[in-house]
Amino acid sequence: MALLGMDFTCALESLRDGRVPDRDCVLPLLSKLVGYCLIAASTTVKLPQILKILKHRSASGLSMLSFELDVVGYTIALAYCLHKGLHFSAYGELVFLLIQSIILVAIIYYYSQPLGAKTWTKTALYCALAPTILSGKVDPVLFEALYTKSTGQLSYLTYLINFGGCMARVFTSIQEKAPASVVLGSLRTVATNGTILIQIIIYRKSHEQREKKIK
Repeated sequence: MALLGMDFTCALESLRDGRVPDRDCVLPLLSKLVGYCLIAASTTVKLPQILKILKHRSASGLSMLSFELDVVGYTIALAYCLHKGLHFSAYGELVFLLIQSIILVAIIYYYSQPLGAKTWTKTALYCALAPTILSGKVDPVLFEALYTKSTGQLSYLTYLINFGGCMARVFTSIQEKAPASVVLGSLRTVATNGTILIQIIIYRKSHEQREKKIK
């Protein structure tokens, strides 16, 4: 019995015989389930950040470059996983993260008017190159190189979800026998989101303490 790439046969047969499914039977199934849970969670992971900007009608304190790099990074990561032929459960969240990141950048652009020629040039360049990268029409060596290199209104919830999701993705990547570069990429993202999360917590506490003193 298989569903969305998950084979329940082994587990069901063990349970039918009154036995506890062994590790080799459970871990691959658990990996797929966690993968799909991550994909489901990723559909709204950047929504808190988007809503926060819309609520304040401001992108103050946000680095436009960092969000642009998110779009580029997700594009390259998604293209890499497609190129490697990984199962959708091992990378599906990248599709939704990329879409949300593009929306986020568009909103930041909107609240950062007027836009200069440099911004329009970067946008045109991305629109021209993204289809080529996603279609896999890139030299494999260059692909590997691209993949390995890939507070203000910052949303605490967004980075908290990112951190937890990346931790889970490390587990699923190992179980899905993804390339080492994919596992290392997930570990780098854990470290990055963890660092930002700590900074948000520290500066939020500092800001709240200052407000209490003023009152």
